[in-house]
Amino acid sequence: MKEEFLHYAWQYRLFAQENLRTTDGESLTIVDVGQKNVDAGPDFFNAKVLIGNTLWAGNVEIHLAASDWYHHSHHEDFCYDTVILHVVWNSDIVVYRKNGETIPQLVLPISHETIKRKGLLDLGGCWIRCEKFWNELNPKFLDIQLSKVLYERLQRKSEEVFLLLKSTKNDWDEVFYRILLTSFGLHVNSLPLEQLSKSLPLAYLRKHRDNLFQLEALLLGQASLLDCENSDEYQKLLKREYCFFSSKFDLKPIDKNLWKFSRMRPSNFPTIKIVQFASLLHHSDKFLSNLLSVTDVESIRGMFRCTPSAYWDTHYQLGKHSVYRSKQLGESTIDLLIINAVVPILFTYAQQKEDELLMERAFTFLEALSAEHNSIVDGWKNLGVGVDNAYRSQALIELKRQYCDLHKCLRCSIGHALLTTSKSSNT
Repeated sequence: MKEEFLHYAWQYRLFAQENLRTTDGESLTIVDVGQKNVDAGPDFFNAKVLIGNTLWAGNVEIHLAASDWYHHSHHEDFCYDTVILHVVWNSDIVVYRKNGETIPQLVLPISHETIKRKGLLDLGGCWIRCEKFWNELNPKFLDIQLSKVLYERLQRKSEEVFLLLKSTKNDWDEVFYRILLTSFGLHVNSLPLEQLSKSLPLAYLRKHRDNLFQLEALLLGQASLLDCENSDEYQKLLKREYCFFSSKFDLKPIDKNLWKFSRMRPSNFPTIKIVQFASLLHHSDKFLSNLLSVTDVESIRGMFRCTPSAYWDTHYQLGKHSVYRSKQLGESTIDLLIINAVVPILFTYAQQKEDELLMERAFTFLEALSAEHNSIVDGWKNLGVGVDNAYRSQALIELKRQYCDLHKCLRCSIGHALLTTSKSSNT
């Protein structure tokens, strides 16, 4: 038993509340558990309890053992003179106020079932701690909670977008450019692509968006990917072009050692992702403006269906010839870009402009997109959870990473429902 759980049990009344008595035998009724204190001082403020025939209003302190009152030196702190009830798990001692008055104590009567469930939640070795109880969840309850978690995810991402907006003086196009280019990294190369976007402003690329070759030169050169052992004529032309631009714009390329090629499919090589992005920029200058007017996912997909220059049909890296294969963005990659870049931008933009219809569109897009394929989604499927679109998968990814992996069972509405009932209807 941990003191944190006693706080939780008191706050949410996870104990038998009939026929309560203090340790000295007086009847006790909990009128109001009070407000949880997150600063120094007693654990709960402004509680109300009826002890005998007297209504007390004041603060509540909670400990595993009553003797912790003295171990924590509360008897020397005047702030604790306002405590009207000492809630404990083990009443091993009587405690007194500084004036000698006895402080009423309650041994919290938590049920054996709740203790058992809490013990199982604390066990390791499971994919998620509550998986033994997962089949008890009402599907409608789960839907509601996942909607809340998805909103938390988009809210968390929007905070990152707002930070970028602040650093770019509210330049939405620059922010979207950075987020979109970073998303092309598919996690493995996200960091170097983020650095690339910061080192090469969109304004420089826009000056040359009509020339795909120059866009490739700028992006690949700034990425330090033009220096390779197997050079060919195209590589030499790109390098010559980048040398001109680096002098013109005073560019300093990023560290080439940041890029990862090993154990990757050639179609996901950073060279391919960069030229795909160059092609996207070449074909659509006002990308964000266009997105704000689009109302269906298929139209967005069409905006992403761009093909790099012909050289890349037979190359994955500069100077290394390969069999012919179009390097147009695949449908699953496009969907990931919409999930990880387009939707967060739309959600944040809608927040800033207080546009409810645009915010609703962000959620609608997720409902229309297929769920991602990754280990977290597979884990939920193994528990029998339906993951039929990106709306669900994004919510479940957030639940796993922000709650389950961090063992925040007591802060999770789903964990709370499973903990508080023996066969929960979750209504």
